[in-house]
Amino acid sequence: MKISFNWLKQYVETDLDAEQTARILTDIGLEVEGFERSESIRGGLAGLVVGEVLTCGKHPDADKLHVTTVDLGDGVPVQIVCGAPNVAAGQKVVVATIGTMLYPAGEENGFKIKKSKIRGVESFGMLCAEDEIGVGTAHDGIIVLPAEAKAGTPAREYFGIEDDYLFEIGLTPNRVDAASHYGVARDLAVYLRSQDMPCRLALPSVEGFGQDVSGKEIAVEVLDGEAAPRYMGVTMTGIKVGPSPEWLQRRLRAIGMNPKNNVVDITNFVLHETGQPLHAFDASKIAGGKIVVRTCDEGTSFVTLDGVERKLSAEDLMICNEREPMCIAGVFGGQDSGVTETTTEIFIESAYFNPVRVRKTAKRHGLNTDSSFRFERGVDPDMAPYALMRAAMLVKELAGGAISSPVTDFYPVPVEPFRFELSFDRARKLIGKDIPTETIRKIVSALDVTVEGEADGVLDVAVPPYRVDVRREADLIEDILRIYGYNNVEIPQHVHSTLSYAPHPDRDKLVNLFSDMLSANGFNEIMSNSLTRSAYYEGLTSYPAERCVRILNPLSNDLNVMRQTLLFNMMEAIALNANRRNGDLKLYEFGNCYFYDAAREADGGLAPYSQRSMVSMAVTGADHAPSWNVSSEPATFFTLRAAAEKVLRRFGLDLCDATTEPLESDLYAEAVCCRFNGRKLVEMGVVSKKIRNRFDVKGDVYYLELDFDALLKMTRNHAVTACELSKYPEVRRDLALLLDRGVTFAQLHAVAVATEKKLLKQVALFDVYEGNKLPAGKKSYALSFVLEDTTKTLTDQVIDRTMNNLIRAFERQLGAQIRS
Repeated sequence: MKISFNWLKQYVETDLDAEQTARILTDIGLEVEGFERSESIRGGLAGLVVGEVLTCGKHPDADKLHVTTVDLGDGVPVQIVCGAPNVAAGQKVVVATIGTMLYPAGEENGFKIKKSKIRGVESFGMLCAEDEIGVGTAHDGIIVLPAEAKAGTPAREYFGIEDDYLFEIGLTPNRVDAASHYGVARDLAVYLRSQDMPCRLALPSVEGFGQDVSGKEIAVEVLDGEAAPRYMGVTMTGIKVGPSPEWLQRRLRAIGMNPKNNVVDITNFVLHETGQPLHAFDASKIAGGKIVVRTCDEGTSFVTLDGVERKLSAEDLMICNEREPMCIAGVFGGQDSGVTETTTEIFIESAYFNPVRVRKTAKRHGLNTDSSFRFERGVDPDMAPYALMRAAMLVKELAGGAISSPVTDFYPVPVEPFRFELSFDRARKLIGKDIPTETIRKIVSALDVTVEGEADGVLDVAVPPYRVDVRREADLIEDILRIYGYNNVEIPQHVHSTLSYAPHPDRDKLVNLFSDMLSANGFNEIMSNSLTRSAYYEGLTSYPAERCVRILNPLSNDLNVMRQTLLFNMMEAIALNANRRNGDLKLYEFGNCYFYDAAREADGGLAPYSQRSMVSMAVTGADHAPSWNVSSEPATFFTLRAAAEKVLRRFGLDLCDATTEPLESDLYAEAVCCRFNGRKLVEMGVVSKKIRNRFDVKGDVYYLELDFDALLKMTRNHAVTACELSKYPEVRRDLALLLDRGVTFAQLHAVAVATEKKLLKQVALFDVYEGNKLPAGKKSYALSFVLEDTTKTLTDQVIDRTMNNLIRAFERQLGAQIRS
């Protein structure tokens, strides 16, 4: 949210400068995220002065040029060559002196005024047109000022140019009361009053408001009082729509808004002044001369101001005339009801709409406007009358016309203040400091909170409706603390701690261990949204769309279901990086996956929703960057498997001990599933081309998904043991086996471990061969076996006996043949 410092000072009188104000606002919770000097006219008219043309004659060598002498107020005439057709002696003009920087429209860098010779005649400055200095767009001649303008007056002073500072405030969602200049001024005044610093807070007076003539009057009928608790309006006639005065345009431009016309600009100005959204209808287009606040039939077509035709819901509150809707209440106006250049009579609306209804309507139609932003968070119902009168009086002042009707005010059930108790003792306990009672009283009073009673250190308080975020004692204590100052609560010198029981296994500790290992092995962690698009799951059999947990009120169509797998988030991250020429990736993510299963509820009355904590890993592109002594090699499936093995080994699990089986899934071109004691823990493979094409990822992606909940349960049963290093040497023996193609290394490993449990320490596969030199349907595996006896040195007889036992087991159980 942008706040102009000069605009802010219209409501709170204080001696603070812009930097001091920014610091105070940040301290009291309105964090100033950006702070910059702002110029309504680029360059601020520095170096420009009012001059008086003393003489004006023809240039000796150019028919269209004039040689003038100009008095700049110091009594020393200056010669300036000018090409403007309207220059004449006796005029008061704007002069750019030597060294002045000018920024004409359309020129980014501007240019500097220098002493020059024009057709042989020296010129010591420049007489300026409107567009050359930014005070207008005309370029048909120089600016001619009124005769009373005084020579030597700085143009900055003459045109009323002043420095401004722009605050970019990071407004938190609960602080809609500060979503305006007056709201920020009010919060600043609270702080100043609590510190006994002089300040005066006031809105411009509307005492002169009243009906001027008896003319056109628009009747109002509210049929849905729950959605529109307060609705006000007034009619004005005889107005003239045109450009806004410079001061109003300057205020709007300062906060990044483009002026439209005087009526629309006034509604925008009052919105950012008071926080109360307004809408001006062309009264001549209100059919039947009547406003009806109601809902419309489901599917009713309505064209909004942006020219988009929208289908209305039966829950959308609409501002209608007698025949048709004209505006989506609190959100967006209709195409045919707004103010145009031909408008001569208007109906100004000021209302308080139900925040929940506005929020649902805005999300339903994908609209986010300045009005909906405030209405859906809860505006001040008591500000509606002032904003209406303020806008009407500005329209009278800037667009002429007259107020032609009494004010309509539908407000059957006034919104009451929020009432609760405030205990001084509880306030001190929550704040963590013994704040004096009088200090608390002073802050409470400055916050516009009314004390309705007091007994035994407990106040009965009433908080005004504009503070929608202060509805209970803890909220008010938070307000007291932010005004008192977080920095004023000292850090205690003593730390008090208690013994706490940590569960085994400690989930957070294991997450950090997992992350540290992957990060140390070159992986980068990503974090993505649990909400995703349902289109990803359409047509899938592994994760069918009907198992998606759907969001009743989605933020958008791209975030309408909870994810069932982390794969699609990973593919989005890979695509984002690949499109930015960062295609060599090793990524991982921790996240929850969510599932809907109606059968659970039908069978056993269980909740149909469940979730699992998962870990995803992916590699793509090059395995490592090329160097002078190492060429670049592409990442493969085994790059991913090796990383997974390292991590699982740290958790006491060995993939070689897992039951590995092929996995049929429409997510993968090829994949395997690893189970420990019959429970699925890991699936990994190469992502299918169909999935890659959906994300426009060209290269192969190797992906792994691990059930972290299952890993925690397996880790709980893992005991870490330690033993002395063996004094005796290891022995390695190799075997080359001819096997059926269907035999896997996991089967060989299992047979070897079962055959020799005492001496066998390690089994490794170091070569695989399949080719024409082997019989059909066969392959060759070369295995290494590491043997060790921790009590004595192995003899050749023991080694040979062990290897023969392994050979016979391979031959008998897997049909292996020993190759020479």
